[in-house]
Amino acid sequence: MTRLVSLMLIAILLLSCKESEQNRIARLVNEWNGKTIQFPDSICLTSYAGDTVMTKYTRERSSYTILNYVDTIGCVSCRLQLPRWKTMMEELDSLYPTRVTCLMVFNPKGKRKLIKHLKNNQFNYCVYIDERDTLNRMNKFLNEEDFGTFLLDKNDKIVAIGNPVLKPRVRDLYFNIISGETVASSVDKEVLTAISFDKNKVDLGNFSWNKERETEFVISNVGKLPLVINDVITSCGCTKVDYTKKPVLPGENVILKIKYKAEQPEHFNKTITVYCNAENAPFKLNISGNAK
Repeated sequence: MTRLVSLMLIAILLLSCKESEQNRIARLVNEWNGKTIQFPDSICLTSYAGDTVMTKYTRERSSYTILNYVDTIGCVSCRLQLPRWKTMMEELDSLYPTRVTCLMVFNPKGKRKLIKHLKNNQFNYCVYIDERDTLNRMNKFLNEEDFGTFLLDKNDKIVAIGNPVLKPRVRDLYFNIISGETVASSVDKEVLTAISFDKNKVDLGNFSWNKERETEFVISNVGKLPLVINDVITSCGCTKVDYTKKPVLPGENVILKIKYKAEQPEHFNKTITVYCNAENAPFKLNISGNAK
């Protein structure tokens, strides 16, 4: 089972990696899979959604724990992805109320800004604000998106790696393991079509940072089967995407409508990842500009 999960995880992570990165990703997954995460003796959890509530964290021996470690360097909404985490945690609470625990650990570079962001998003789950970065120093996490989130078994051993709110296939893997279902790859069984984009990047130029900007990408189904867009994920909460959820028939188009609203003056370069049933998916699109 452990070996099968490792192979599945490597395949999932490699789907969006360049060829030159494959050996490195495979090596890192093999090195981290099966490691035991070390926890500090004392962890204080706090909820900031309403009245501030603090509680001492006692390591629960539930069947699984999702550990998500994030430093808050740069765009806070990009790094935390709180709305996506809240949605997934609510689903886990509904489906597996006693089987899985989610532990959100944040190392803030601006604690007040982090707390404000938690309150604004009405994130009603308890979090551990690790100001001394103790958990990271104990475990020496890698400073990479794919290696800051882990699914742990009841003995705190890593059984899967990857961010489930950013990668749908990682999410499916986590849920399959937690539910006890047989882990099996659907990649080879998926019916694929072919698509083309009118462009893959847009420069929004210079504009006032407090003004919302809009643009769009057109996807054409040039294959022989209906196109189904499974998910579109942005690298930042300041970027929103709207598109039809209906299958796109061969010869037809779908428009991704993009809205960008800066949180502060900045030069930006944001990524939009499209997950769909097309050859070579997922696809990465890009918007950039200077919000002054």
